[in-house]
Amino acid sequence: MRKPGKQYQSALKHIETRPYKLQEAIVLLKKIKFAKFDETVEVHMRLGVDPKHADQMVRGTILMPNGLGKTKKVLVITSGDKLREAEEAGADFIGGEDMVNKIQSEGWVDYDAVIATPDMMRSVGKLGKVLGPRGLMPNPKTGTVTVDVAKAIREVKAGKVEFRVDKTGIIHAPVGKISFSDEKLAENATALIGAVVKAKPSAAKGKYVKSATLCSTMSPGVDLDVTEMGEKA
Repeated sequence: MRKPGKQYQSALKHIETRPYKLQEAIVLLKKIKFAKFDETVEVHMRLGVDPKHADQMVRGTILMPNGLGKTKKVLVITSGDKLREAEEAGADFIGGEDMVNKIQSEGWVDYDAVIATPDMMRSVGKLGKVLGPRGLMPNPKTGTVTVDVAKAIREVKAGKVEFRVDKTGIIHAPVGKISFSDEKLAENATALIGAVVKAKPSAAKGKYVKSATLCSTMSPGVDLDVTEMGEKA
């Protein structure tokens, strides 16, 4: 594993070994930033669930109040009149079986979201090995398998974030850019945390949010105060 660079180590010195309130963590993250590009800010939440059990799976979507500061590239897999609807709604890539074949044969993943109409799911189902590990597999629960492709495209472009607990019990999700104002980042992060708390499975026992961290693309993580997270669920 590569040793962290001097700038990373210097940033690490400013972080105290204690939990920070969200607003405080955002201010600190901006203070220690050293990258020369507009980094993505992310929230990572370790949950008290065992995702091996279906009744403890945590997943959902949240439309960020202030967007994500990035226009997502959307692939729509559909047929018939829906091809035109997807084009008019601003999809970046549109097709049917041809797109399924391209992904299967080339492992093509140059997009940030995939939307499919129900009639195409028999074919799209074959793409699980490529799309699944990247969190790109269309799913009715997250609104990415739908007949209303125009609405789904608008939501993704506006900053809809899909979250899903990974096999280690952690949720990773973007909440904006480091260039966002403190208020916008706080609003987005609060919206995400609230959605994760609301998605608490009834089968989850004990402490739900075990820990949470705020970080940017290049920075060390800042531990968040989780004393109130999960209490409402």
